[in-house]
Amino acid sequence: MTQYVVLLPGDESTWESASEEQRAAMYATHGEFARLLAERGHTVTGGNELTHSRDAVVVRQNGSGIAVTDGPYAETVEQLTGFYVVESDDLDDLLGVCGVLAGAGGAVEVRAAVDHSGDPA
Repeated sequence: MTQYVVLLPGDESTWESASEEQRAAMYATHGEFARLLAERGHTVTGGNELTHSRDAVVVRQNGSGIAVTDGPYAETVEQLTGFYVVESDDLDDLLGVCGVLAGAGGAVEVRAAVDHSGDPA
């Protein structure tokens, strides 16, 4: 099985201003996504909603060591808001199921994880 990461970018201000009903609808969409994954033989092995990017800490290498700064890495409206780690043998079907999330809030990025299981220790 191949492991994929389903990345969920979004406008964090939209989530912050959402009503309880709007939030409940989005959580229901994620519930439907999880149900369809399980029903079709995909396995969620991890994932989570992320805190707001304003709470991020960025670590960079500079000439004299490391620099730690507050705030998001990217200066953009869309930030990474959450992710799923999914094992699947059928990428096409997984992409179809990801359409449930894309239809509720924009784009979803799906990327295969690099398999290092055969690498020397």
